[in-house]
Amino acid sequence: MTELVQPKKLLLVDDDPVFSGVLSRALRKRGFDVLCASTIAEAMALVKQHNPGFAVVDLKLEHESGLDLIPKLKAADGGLVIVVLTGYASITTAVEAVKRGAANYLAKPVKADEVVQALVGKASETPPPGDYTPMSVERLEWEHIQKVLAEHEGNVSATARSLGMHRRTLQRKLAKKPVRQ
Repeated sequence: MTELVQPKKLLLVDDDPVFSGVLSRALRKRGFDVLCASTIAEAMALVKQHNPGFAVVDLKLEHESGLDLIPKLKAADGGLVIVVLTGYASITTAVEAVKRGAANYLAKPVKADEVVQALVGKASETPPPGDYTPMSVERLEWEHIQKVLAEHEGNVSATARSLGMHRRTLQRKLAKKPVRQ
């Protein structure tokens, strides 16, 4: 278990109260003073009031995107260490999160120790070259859809036209969780 010497303020932004409760308790046990928010507005108010050094942001909030929060957090405090968590991991969103200022990107389910390691810069080692497993066809399709969707700035109709797919078919594919690698 990774322990911090003194409590460090951490902003946890997630719209799932059960997940927030579990993760915040685990992070408190690891030496963090956790502040919880479920919207971008709440998060920004807490940042201005408490000036945390760390933030853990869910990618998909109820009606907002955690990606939109990253530059706002960075503008408020350029030294803030941000880790993005998501149940809908894709290479495209990982790259976008890092471009916007996130220090790390983790796929749910995730252990609290992995979050702490990502926050303090001690991310786990990459697997050795011999352990590489190619992505499944379903996962490749998911990644490609996410890339094209990002290119069309989230416009589902334009993405469907670009992919030569009916809009409703694309919406059904987007509503599903991504296929594991």
